[in-house]
Amino acid sequence: GTVQLKLEKLAEGVYALYPTDAREKNSKGYPVATSGGFVVGDNEVLVIESMVNKRLAEQVIEFVKSVTDKPIRYVVNTSYHGDHAYGNYVFPKTAKIIQHSKTKAFMDNKKGFEADKKWMSQYFGTNRGIEEVVARSADIVVDHKKTIDLGGKIVEIMHLGFAQTPGDLFVWVPDSKVFWTGNSVVAQPPALPWLLDGKHKEVLTTMKKVRSFLPDDAVVVPGHGIPVKPQDLEFTIKYLETLDTEVKNAIAKGKTLEQAQKEITMKKFQGYALWGWVHSGVNIPNTYKELSK
Repeated sequence: GTVQLKLEKLAEGVYALYPTDAREKNSKGYPVATSGGFVVGDNEVLVIESMVNKRLAEQVIEFVKSVTDKPIRYVVNTSYHGDHAYGNYVFPKTAKIIQHSKTKAFMDNKKGFEADKKWMSQYFGTNRGIEEVVARSADIVVDHKKTIDLGGKIVEIMHLGFAQTPGDLFVWVPDSKVFWTGNSVVAQPPALPWLLDGKHKEVLTTMKKVRSFLPDDAVVVPGHGIPVKPQDLEFTIKYLETLDTEVKNAIAKGKTLEQAQKEITMKKFQGYALWGWVHSGVNIPNTYKELSK
């Protein structure tokens, strides 16, 4: 089906955007499309995530227009993944794109970007507007932290370490206590972290940093779902700790990767519809490879 986004006001001038089917599907462990949002100041607007294609990027722009006539001055991509950054080219030329330098390098690599588009259109299906995407990379690079004043509204953009990609950014609105995580938190439990680039120990360190940064009453907008509580991040942290222990034990006992995949079932973390693919197919092999070094 076609993805439709829904607007939720989280605080004065602070809005989440997520797929209309997210509330129902997240709780059952089914994956949904990308979440994002925007922050409105007295002078201008900052958007988080530009989505996967023109149609969805235009939905984001329409939602902004529905609540304010202030201009969109910034668009933040939390990672280089196409469903978070492909829509950049649809935003007005006057908007500045904000990315980590690793994300910018990924989008500026013409050959790599074309290959990524090809992979994404296989994954999302052709005729979804992915073929038309034009790379538009950062005007502003954030590798540590940047504070932006939208006029009476401060937004902090930060890199806290490797979370799912080398260039993950988090977005924090201090006075409203709203935090966007991108894919480092996919959705509420039982959604799992996707260790596509491995480095489970670094991911764990970053996630613990994020958790201790967040006050308990913060609102967290994950990469693919409805807003969650900081406590929900503990599921991800415990999952990563358990994965580390179990894979270490398997290696110590001389188990092959295939045996590890079969035997490391981690029952109490199950429930995500993509469990088999993510846990057994991605997370165990990448963790096994790293811990075998």
